[in-house]
This record gives sequence, structure tokens and C-alpha cells, in this order.
Amino acid sequence: MQHGDRIADLTTRFDEAMARLTARVSGAHTQAVERAPAGGGWSVAQVAWHVGVINDAFAGLIDGSIDRPRPAPEGFTETPWHEITRKVPEKLEAPERFQPPAVVTHAQANAKLAASANRMRAALARLTPERAGWVVDSIFGSAITLYQVGEWAIAHAIRHNQQAKKLLA
Repeated sequence: MQHGDRIADLTTRFDEAMARLTARVSGAHTQAVERAPAGGGWSVAQVAWHVGVINDAFAGLIDGSIDRPRPAPEGFTETPWHEITRKVPEKLEAPERFQPPAVVTHAQANAKLAASANRMRAALARLTPERAGWVVDSIFGSAITLYQVGEWAIAHAIRHNQQAKKLLA
């Protein structure tokens, strides 16, 4: 797939995933969004805040404001995304820097989702073909390209939309 087509595809799928999550969060009653689950864990507002912080980090990797990506080593071959997703455990503990504050309001959650989606969209739009093939180490034990950071953002939004749906049920 050509660079422009790949960016268009990533952007479309990211927008669709974020639209579903944003609609779920913004369309729910404030009390339901801010309520922590009885058995512990994050509220829907905290989940949305977490997605926003991760989107910001992904955008930073893509736009270069986080200086971890590097040119792919000689002979590097991109691992197909479906092979990477097989390595994702059912439950993950987010690193502390990506964990939400104890209290996140409905309004804060909505604002964080909107701002982070805009930042991610802008980062994808400015991603050059040369930089898109740069790699960063993933938590799954393999290097991924900056294109795949976009894939991860999509998968992350989908995963947490499913979580939010369960929390609001």
C-alpha cells in the first residue's frame, strides 16, 4: 500500500474508533461516566482520560516530540499487525505515567479525548514516508514502525471502547 493510502486508511480507522468511543462517553449520563466500578478499577471517565494520554504519547512518537523512534535497522521487515496483536494479553497494567488521576470528570474525559484525537490526526497527516518506516520498541517484544503506532492507537481505542461499554451496561 502506498504511503498516502496507508495514512488515509489509518486516519479513517482511527477516526471511526475514536468516534465510537467519544459517542459512548459523551452520550452517557455524567453520574454513570464518573462512577467507579463496585469491584474496583477505573471509571469510564478514567478510561477515556487514559485513552487520551496514550493517544498523546502515540502522536508524540509519530510527530517526533518523543524522541524514541529510530531508523529501521538494515534488513528490517515489518511484522504483520495481526501477529503483533496475538501477543497482547487479555489484561494489561498501564504504566504509572499512563494511569488516570483518582478523579476525572465527564467534561475532562470528553476534552481529553477530543484534544488527543486532534493531535493524533495531525501527527498522522504530517508523517513522511521516510519517517513512517522508523521503528520503536513495543511492549510486546518487537519493534514496530510508526505506521504500526497508528495501528496500536486504533486497537487501543477499540479495546477501551469495549471496556467502557461493559462499565456502562
